[in-house]
Amino acid sequence: MNELNTALNEKLHLLENWFRQRKGSIVAFSGGIDSTLVLYLARKFQGRDGAIGVISNSESLKNKDFKLAQSFCEEFDIQLRVIKTDELSDSNYSENPINRCFFCKDHLFHDLQEMKKEYTGFEVLSGTNYDDLGDYRPGIDAAQKNLVLSPLVDCQITKDEIREIAHHFNLPNWNKPASPCLSSRIPYNQAVTLEKLKQIEAAEDILNSYGFEDVRVRHFGTFGRIEVQQEDLEKLLAIKDRVYNDIRNLGFARVEIDDEGLVSGKMNRAINTSELKNNKI
Repeated sequence: MNELNTALNEKLHLLENWFRQRKGSIVAFSGGIDSTLVLYLARKFQGRDGAIGVISNSESLKNKDFKLAQSFCEEFDIQLRVIKTDELSDSNYSENPINRCFFCKDHLFHDLQEMKKEYTGFEVLSGTNYDDLGDYRPGIDAAQKNLVLSPLVDCQITKDEIREIAHHFNLPNWNKPASPCLSSRIPYNQAVTLEKLKQIEAAEDILNSYGFEDVRVRHFGTFGRIEVQQEDLEKLLAIKDRVYNDIRNLGFARVEIDDEGLVSGKMNRAINTSELKNNKI
């Protein structure tokens, strides 16, 4: 177990106090590092009966991420509830407006609030962190609408600090690359479909099989654009013909490599300020 510095130890005490002041937690769990840490701390500070992880095994979640989430809960003796949100049937989501994430999270958080009838006195929690407040994240609006609490925001825990604390507790995904939902690979205002999501997941699995861990395959209807870390570009270019062939076999007419490399949230560049104001929930 790596040691935390004084400042992080103080923040960990803040988190402990935050959880111990509350009866229990229903955590919106995705398997990502943010919600993983929130769920782990709920289990640690509120006990097994006070920490309920809830994951939606939806079409936009990678199957491997779902399995990792299940194994995490088994390893740390955490209660996990699996639900099925059906956001693809909601045209507000599937038409892929710039505030698509609002509708996804609104479905999820509504379902979690309904679970409070079963867990009286528990609070619904998200993994939103302090850095997220500076980004365009419509899901935060959905959390506010549904009265969802964010301990990492309240205690001002940044993304880097989350990984340090997770490393301190030897959480298995403390250094796992971010894995946002598959729908985020599709340009805004282009429909989100089950076929596209399956193509994206399969294409990224192919890249993983070649040894590229942190990847995105953006889906532009007829073609796919590959993003890997900048330092991995040379390795990818050396085998690009094989990779292109494998990914074209999934139904893409053509494939290309983004020579800028992987940039999280790249699709948000298409959003201008006026659109953000017009789509504010």
